[in-house]
Amino acid sequence: MTDLSFLRLAVGPWSDAEATSIDCAIMERAANLSVVPYSGAWSDLGDWAAVWRETHTDGIAVAGDATAIDCQDVLLRSEVDGQSIVGIGLENIVAVAMPDAVLISHKDRAQDVKIAVQTLKDKGAKQAEVFPKDHRPWGWFESLATGDRFQVKRIVVNPGAALSLQSHHHRSEHWIVVQGTANVTVGNKVELVSENQSIYIPLGTRHRLENPGKLPMILIEVQTGAYLEEDDIIRHEDIYARA
Repeated sequence: MTDLSFLRLAVGPWSDAEATSIDCAIMERAANLSVVPYSGAWSDLGDWAAVWRETHTDGIAVAGDATAIDCQDVLLRSEVDGQSIVGIGLENIVAVAMPDAVLISHKDRAQDVKIAVQTLKDKGAKQAEVFPKDHRPWGWFESLATGDRFQVKRIVVNPGAALSLQSHHHRSEHWIVVQGTANVTVGNKVELVSENQSIYIPLGTRHRLENPGKLPMILIEVQTGAYLEEDDIIRHEDIYARA
């Protein structure tokens, strides 16, 4: 299926494909390739131990808001703004803090991350299947907080982009614009909502969000309802031709 500049594979056959690397599945089997020898240093950075080898200074590799105290041969990495990771007295350890999970591993077991992913899948953990930042044709969103019957999201809409005209069976929404101006459709009413202004979308009401400006538009969305998953979206119109 063509989706803007992307070619999306059919979900059914793709989900049944064997989990293996592209070099084993395709490159080693292709008969129409040409190769040339390469004599320089090479690393595909295929695991966190490889990242440590390429980035460490005196055995310590840190990235983001990370601090190593009395550590040896460690990789400490924070991928979250405002979240510090501190290691004390560690040796041969990889610790990576992501927005939705933290990985801690012995450096010699760094390639076993795939075992952790499969274990999380078996548990039904979202972290194994879904990225915290969800990219869409119009921009992206991320979940900031979730609880019983509520969810808070940050939504970024690209200049000139628009979400689908949609409705929900199980949730209502509050939108608060924090940057830029939104052109908002709620039912039969269309209005501009500027920074520090908000608007309420009742359950079941058709609504659309557009960015008429030249800069990204950012808003905070507060959802409330009995069911808050992404499949509770009924699209009535969509400029990106999504079902």
